[in-house]
Amino acid sequence: MNAPSLQDLRNVAIEAAYLGGRRSLAYFNSGIDVELKADQTPVTLADRETEKVIRQRIRQVYPTHSLFGEEWGEDKGDPDYKWIIDPIDGTKTFIRGVPFYGTLIGVEVKGQPAVGVVYMPALDEMVSAATGLGCLWNGRAARVSQVSDLAGAAVMCTDVRSARKRSSAFDTLTAKTLMQRTWGDCYGYVLVATGRAEIMVDPAMAPWDCAPFLPILREAGGHFCTWQGEPTIWGKDAIATNDALYESVLEIMRT
Repeated sequence: MNAPSLQDLRNVAIEAAYLGGRRSLAYFNSGIDVELKADQTPVTLADRETEKVIRQRIRQVYPTHSLFGEEWGEDKGDPDYKWIIDPIDGTKTFIRGVPFYGTLIGVEVKGQPAVGVVYMPALDEMVSAATGLGCLWNGRAARVSQVSDLAGAAVMCTDVRSARKRSSAFDTLTAKTLMQRTWGDCYGYVLVATGRAEIMVDPAMAPWDCAPFLPILREAGGHFCTWQGEPTIWGKDAIATNDALYESVLEIMRT
């Protein structure tokens, strides 16, 4: 089989994210039962079924590729192509009936994050990117904002208490910015990539929580990195910014 192009990989990721995301809507605002994992984070039948749908679609096209998902673990295959899946990013948000949850798919090609897709099922927003092919938001080109002064910036965060507990730098950042909002999860990164916010901060991160965002932010003209500035999806924390504020944000968050 010929090596798939990045456009082919993106197309399949879009299809898989859409199919999985639509499946999750069958359980949204339904009073679904909630279980706790060993780490005390919540999980539902919707999480598991959504990931199954995603895996099935990927396997139909790329049966030999590696898969790594939050709910069903890792299926090792071709090491050159690794699909990383979070069926419902923001399960706590999903459980409460808030529409800011998303279905995330990232693809590493030869160890490098090359394709990213985020689908927000309850909002019907799709953001996708592949290296060198740009970032699209519902089919149109997406770009980060041009805001260049922290005093005019909007900061997103999933959990303010955790961010403050992690570092006083978060309070320093918010004190210098115009607007601060929560209910972040993956939607905070979507907002930065589409120019509707300037900064997203996460004090704790797992690879499936951020697998799409490095290619998405990079192709939208922004940055995705750890609090120390390392561009990786395998770090313990994460920041997304537009290009104009990148250095200013890192100067604060590195302290």
